[in-house]
Amino acid sequence: MSDHRTPPTTPIPSNFLRNIIERDLQQGLYATKHHAGSPGDARHHAAGPLDPARIRTRFPPEPNGYLHIGHAKSICLNFGLARDYGGVCHMRFDDTNPEKESQEFVDSILDAVSWLGFGWHSELGGQSQDHLYFASNYFDTMYAAAEFLIQGGHAYVDEQTPEQIRAGRGTLTEAGTDSPYRNRSRAENLARFRAMRDGAFEDGAMVLRARIDMAAPNINLRDPAIYRIRRAHHHNTGNRWCIYPMYTFAHPIEDALEGITHSICTLEFEDQRPFYDWLLTRLSESITPPITTPEGTELPALLTAPLPRQYEFARLNLSYVVTSKRKLKALVDDGHVQGWDDPRLPTLVGLRRRGYTPESIQLFCERIGVSKADSWIDYSSLEIALRDDLDAKAARCMAVLDPVELVLGNWAEIYSAEHREPCSAPSHPAHPEMGQRAFTLGPRLWIERDDFMEAPSKGYHRLYPGNKVRLKYGFVVECTGCEKDASGQIVRVLANIVPDTRSGTPGAENIKVKGVITWVGADDGVAAEVRLFDRLYTQAQPEAGGADHLASLNPNSKRVVQGWVEPSLAQAPAGSAFQFERLGYFVADRLDHQPGLKAVFNRTTTLRDSWGK
Repeated sequence: MSDHRTPPTTPIPSNFLRNIIERDLQQGLYATKHHAGSPGDARHHAAGPLDPARIRTRFPPEPNGYLHIGHAKSICLNFGLARDYGGVCHMRFDDTNPEKESQEFVDSILDAVSWLGFGWHSELGGQSQDHLYFASNYFDTMYAAAEFLIQGGHAYVDEQTPEQIRAGRGTLTEAGTDSPYRNRSRAENLARFRAMRDGAFEDGAMVLRARIDMAAPNINLRDPAIYRIRRAHHHNTGNRWCIYPMYTFAHPIEDALEGITHSICTLEFEDQRPFYDWLLTRLSESITPPITTPEGTELPALLTAPLPRQYEFARLNLSYVVTSKRKLKALVDDGHVQGWDDPRLPTLVGLRRRGYTPESIQLFCERIGVSKADSWIDYSSLEIALRDDLDAKAARCMAVLDPVELVLGNWAEIYSAEHREPCSAPSHPAHPEMGQRAFTLGPRLWIERDDFMEAPSKGYHRLYPGNKVRLKYGFVVECTGCEKDASGQIVRVLANIVPDTRSGTPGAENIKVKGVITWVGADDGVAAEVRLFDRLYTQAQPEAGGADHLASLNPNSKRVVQGWVEPSLAQAPAGSAFQFERLGYFVADRLDHQPGLKAVFNRTTTLRDSWGK
């Protein structure tokens, strides 16, 4: 897992985070080893001795859903910065909310990060270090940190109702009011908090709050809650705890215990940074007398310098998608899509099933860059990165998705009725090492229905009565007409081969035609289910102005057609990508496609952006 895939070569632009890291390294802020501590020291247990001149970042998802394209930006940023500056990125789960978290989500997140091309191992002194962490593994230390704050006069147990606490916080223009429990003695708060831990109170009966400033201009500093009572089974700790730390309390402690140097968050956490700094400062102060952790270790100060710093960047706002995990879960639960891996979703598992490659997502994230200014990225930018990646690696083939039969009436006159003409084509026009693909031409073919027009419009150069076109890699044919059923539907197109016009022979240049069409032989073509995916929403910003995103769901975001593909795809492995000539990029579905038994392909993207049309 320590390897990472390298996206197509692209210049790495500078950004404010790279400037900060380069400045810090130049000043030698992280050029000395952190104190390793004793074997029982939480910091030593979490990350081990930290080697010199290395930065440490972290990717800290909450395991309450599947990762999406917005997370990919954070993954590429945090793991990429650590890679580029010789550092380490920690894979850490902020699992402090057991009611919404599960092992399924943990497993899916690990799989997504690994698939995207990043790992969480490093080498130190010839030994591999595993940097996979869980907030829940620090619950004992977090509890000790809470008692530390109480004994230092920086936290108190508040027994007001949630509504009373909310009303007492004040507004953006009015200061909050002190809780009637704010000035309890330290001893009483400590006893009350221990009773919370021991299960003496019902869920929601009280919370532990930091004691900061109820008149602070930043409302996040008005005595925020840091522990609450929740009787819920935890995927990692089971039923050991009935109190759980709040994310804003747990996160900076995790960063400090792991020796994180640059804690990189999205902009919505910018207003939380003062509390992040306040908490780490308080936990690095000594108190008298020193407290003892549940493990029996004296901690006169929980944390030591250097302390981590938090930096914020603008999250990814991508058009035609929503990236709220809550709303994505609702789309799945309410049946608007078929699971978290539905190829219409912006989840990484959905993008993977649709045919996106790790390299294309890395390339996209490099191109959009990093800034502190919110902006919208058009979905077409993601598709462009995908095309740029697939163009060089996807094998070519011919396919017909809206088939109508083409009958070559003079076939038996030129060949015997039983003869089948062998044809071949390069698997990739720019990569001869990828070899050739073989197929046959016979008297019956499948062509796209829109490659015939009985009464052509101006500029139409494909099949119509009297016109000649080339069958790609085959002959020039001349259209003689069509046959229809009782309802007037065209069921068969008729044509004749023009002799001595076989592609690759001297006669191929004897007749000039303006149209070239793709085809699949009726004798050796492979029947395929083809799923045509499009954007999930019809509006670029589905929630603009407070709109309900469900109102702009695209009813045509998925169509399933029965088509034909050339025989080279009969044994295509699941997950393999192809360019269907003239049609777009497609992937053999990684779950439903069965080589040699059932061909199922998903359209990844068209050859060019056609959404505007």
